Amino acid sequence: MALILNIETATKNCSVSLARDGMSLVCVEENSDRYSHAEKLHRFISYTLEGARLRLSDLNAICVSKGPGSYTGLRIGVSAVKGLCFGLNIPLLSIDTLSVMTQGFDVDHGILLPMIDARRDEVYTAAFDRYKNKVAPTQAKILDRNIFQEYRKNKVYIFGDGARKAEKLLSLSASYFPDFYPSARHMAFLSERLFKEESFGNLDSFEPFYLKDFVSIK
Repeated sequence: MALILNIETATKNCSVSLARDGMSLVCVEENSDRYSHAEKLHRFISYTLEGARLRLSDLNAICVSKGPGSYTGLRIGVSAVKGLCFGLNIPLLSIDTLSVMTQGFDVDHGILLPMIDARRDEVYTAAFDRYKNKVAPTQAKILDRNIFQEYRKNKVYIFGDGARKAEKLLSLSASYFPDFYPSARHMAFLSERLFKEESFGNLDSFEPFYLKDFVSIK
């Protein structure tokens, strides 16, 4: 029975959840343009554990959303998780942020294109099928009318804070959901699977998946 703390700080949504056996028990999060993750994250961790009447020492592992996303947000999340895992002597787990997003977005058919704003006309994105399998790799893409045409015969869902600019710049017929953000509550299933597979990160060498050098989302 794995008890896993999940942490998501890749966008302006600062999010912490506690999961047992792949099911989210408690989630504390705040979506703020102030990007106050540094001052909120450890407080949210305390609130989450208090809500479940548990302690840090009860945890079996901690999982972090590793990016891509905000450079500063990712560093805050990863630094906190590495420190806690080291102090508690428990494993570090990590999930790419776009996969976290797909876990909270269910459809019966079609292609999922989660998008994270990467400033200007660029987004971080990858393509997934309805079963949440990745069918195109994570990339930093400059949006224009000619991209993603390989999906024009499919029902396409574009979601995340990059969807707003995508709706303006793409010629692709799609359903757009710009107010969708990655949440730690959607990490429970994947973090449990990683724990069972013993897919642990190296505490000394683990770094966020920035994809590009020093990109902050504003």
